[in-house]
Amino acid sequence: MSPVAAIVRRELAGYFTTPLAWVFLVIFLALAGAFTFHLGGFFQREQADLAPFFNFHPWLYLFLVPAISMRLWAEERKSGSIELLMTLPVTMWQAVLAKFLAAWCFTGLALALTFPLWITVNWLGEPDNGVILAGYLGSLLMAGAFLAVGSCISAANRNQVVSFIITVAVCFVLLLAGFPLVLDFFSGWAPELLVETIAGLSFLTHFASISKGVLDLRDVVYFALVIGAWLYATAIVLEMKKAD
Repeated sequence: MSPVAAIVRRELAGYFTTPLAWVFLVIFLALAGAFTFHLGGFFQREQADLAPFFNFHPWLYLFLVPAISMRLWAEERKSGSIELLMTLPVTMWQAVLAKFLAAWCFTGLALALTFPLWITVNWLGEPDNGVILAGYLGSLLMAGAFLAVGSCISAANRNQVVSFIITVAVCFVLLLAGFPLVLDFFSGWAPELLVETIAGLSFLTHFASISKGVLDLRDVVYFALVIGAWLYATAIVLEMKKAD
């Protein structure tokens, strides 16, 4: 078994030995259902699609995903188990990737458990299942981006609560990067090129495009680059924090 696979299995097992996994799954599924049927007006719209379901995913992830990512490295550093992890025949990159993949797989499990909604919409009408599949893919990619951001911030802190708060704040800015709430802060003094670059970093804009069934390669590449960049930053931070 490769070191990455071994750590992924170890981390996944760790999730389900604590109440965190079960609490997260219950809260995620309950909120997803409540938002879809009550706030999203699933039945009132009388349309065979899952738009009300996917529209709330960015806001669910904004608070729930940092609750997973905050423990990725902060707990390891606080307990001192990171030293034990680094003594194993595994590189820093393998450890970072493995812990991220374990958290991503767990989040993917939570997303997969919403399959009754897909069955429901197919029972009630004839939806475009290609669009729904694209929505699930976009949601999974966005969750991965949130987790990568949280992984880096968790690596920089020993306190899980601090990691959670900072991750929520950073993800909120990235989520709304293309909207006036964020752009107005830069538009007064920053060059136009910088403002346009920031506008293109919005998680919400890229996810909205995919969730509508427009599977543009640029959106997929964007999320892949975000994940890769933040995981690279995680490895750098951990290398810098080895002496702490």
